[in-house]
Amino acid sequence: MTIFEDLAPRRAAQRPLRVAVLGCSGSIGRQTLDVCRRHADKVRVVALSVNASTRALVDAAREFRPAHVAVADATRSSDPVLSELPDGCELAFGPEAVTGLAELDDVDMVVNALVGFAGIHAGFAALAAGKSLAYANKESIVCGGDLMMPLARPGRLLPVDSEHSAIYQCLVGERPEDVARIWLTCSGGPFYGRRRDELADVSAERALAHPTWSMGAKITIDSATLMNKGLEVIEAHHLFQRPVDDIRVLVHPQSKIHSMVEFVDGTVKAQLGSSDMRGPIQYALSYPERWEASARRVDWCAEDPLTFGEADEGTFGCLALAREAGRAGGTLPCAMNAANEVANEAFRQGLCGFLDIERVVARVMERTAVERVDSVAQLDEVDARARELARATLMEVVR
Repeated sequence: MTIFEDLAPRRAAQRPLRVAVLGCSGSIGRQTLDVCRRHADKVRVVALSVNASTRALVDAAREFRPAHVAVADATRSSDPVLSELPDGCELAFGPEAVTGLAELDDVDMVVNALVGFAGIHAGFAALAAGKSLAYANKESIVCGGDLMMPLARPGRLLPVDSEHSAIYQCLVGERPEDVARIWLTCSGGPFYGRRRDELADVSAERALAHPTWSMGAKITIDSATLMNKGLEVIEAHHLFQRPVDDIRVLVHPQSKIHSMVEFVDGTVKAQLGSSDMRGPIQYALSYPERWEASARRVDWCAEDPLTFGEADEGTFGCLALAREAGRAGGTLPCAMNAANEVANEAFRQGLCGFLDIERVVARVMERTAVERVDSVAQLDEVDARARELARATLMEVVR
């Protein structure tokens, strides 16, 4: 199955849409609940999960009254606040409990807002169970696209990334053979225009100061290194069945054009909107319909000029490494992603420098034997080995 088949209209069997929001306390999860709140006549939240933020879980549960909630971190099972959950709300603990929410009979759509590789299990389970999957967890497609794409039923796999939502919208009604290339837009992050030597001593605090988007800490650092854009190139490769080298990264600092598709006749279609994730989240929930806006409308007469630039893969080597992994395919993107997650966290904790993230990822990729992807269990093993290697490599590069 290709994404072009997915672009067939999804006919919902019932209303309201019954939604499970996995990772409801994070940035994407909170904004998903904003959309659900605004469109309470169209969406009913039936399941919620958090990693460890039990206070946020209870607050959301008391508002939306889901039948099921889960906490991934089982050590939080004795948190007193959990006694405030509404009556009749089923509570479970552990990563398996979170994955279980994606398979419930009373769930129509799973919003996967889990962070990192850990989200692959819930995404895979949702598709295998025949659910619609609105995913912000790009790592699941980057690492497991070979497994997940064949499971996607028509109209049941909806990207929540602003860029991939934009591409998806630009492709509605189009034929795959008419696509020449994809222009994947990129804000450039907080260090756009800097030389490589100027990045050696930047702090995590500076890297977390994103100029246009409000995101979680991990993805914000990925945006600063351009690894986030590299992951999105691989994601687009799987989702839209395009070669990695047909996906161009275009720096667009204003973050108003969310991506573009160029066709063989030279025509380019672009999707524009505010720098607000509630737009793509809502499109995933409403597709193929469009609901009244949850994000602010843009007054284009009052906007600053829109500008564009080239992504500097020499200065921001993580983007080049991701392209290399995407071309190689197999298990290499999984190993690359694992190394990046380890190095990203180490940088946020002050244990390594900004450029060390790239060094760790490069060395792990060099030392990884590429295999064909066969199962999620195999990817778990690849992920674990790459993390161990990344931690050892960190000790080498920071000496």
